[in-house]
Amino acid sequence: MKNETDKTLVIIGAGGHAKVCYEIAQKMNQWSNFIFLDDNPVNGFFNISGSIQEFHKYSACDFFIAIGSNVKRQQLFHELKEQALTIVTLIHPRAVISKTAKIGEGTVVMAGVVVDADANIGQACILNSGCLIGHDALIENYVHISPGANLAGTVYIGESTWIGVSATVINNIQIGSHIILGAGATAINDLINSGTYIGVPAKEKK
Repeated sequence: MKNETDKTLVIIGAGGHAKVCYEIAQKMNQWSNFIFLDDNPVNGFFNISGSIQEFHKYSACDFFIAIGSNVKRQQLFHELKEQALTIVTLIHPRAVISKTAKIGEGTVVMAGVVVDADANIGQACILNSGCLIGHDALIENYVHISPGANLAGTVYIGESTWIGVSATVINNIQIGSHIILGAGATAINDLINSGTYIGVPAKEKK
């Protein structure tokens, strides 16, 4: 009989983001075997076992989607769910997560991340290195919170939004879906309409 450490994790994607996710998965000590699928067969870091759409060959394995694009990650997440495949969540051992927080399926939580009390993180999100998610925050599905970003308490982030490196969202602010909040920007008012917002305070880029 196989034990837990005999399990295989299929990582979809083989770029820089996949490197980080792979190292987190190794630190979690839940898988002894790793398979990488990518549409680019030439890779200097991983041995690629096949294209992304060949995932159906590995239905007995666990899966993680290590692709930075929110749109592509969402598409693949739905494809895997339609096949009833097991999509795992990756959490770095040096992340600090409140026992009352919720982390959705397929999300990665990287080193140095802090997720405070009663925060709710959706499916297939990226909580990148050193970001802070304040208490009672609600992060919808397929969101990317970049390194060093700070979200204060009771912040809402809509689906497929990207919060840039070292961006700040003050407490009680709502950020809509499909928004880009640029690197270093500070949101002090609600940002509802889809678009790119930059600066301090953040304003829509025309």
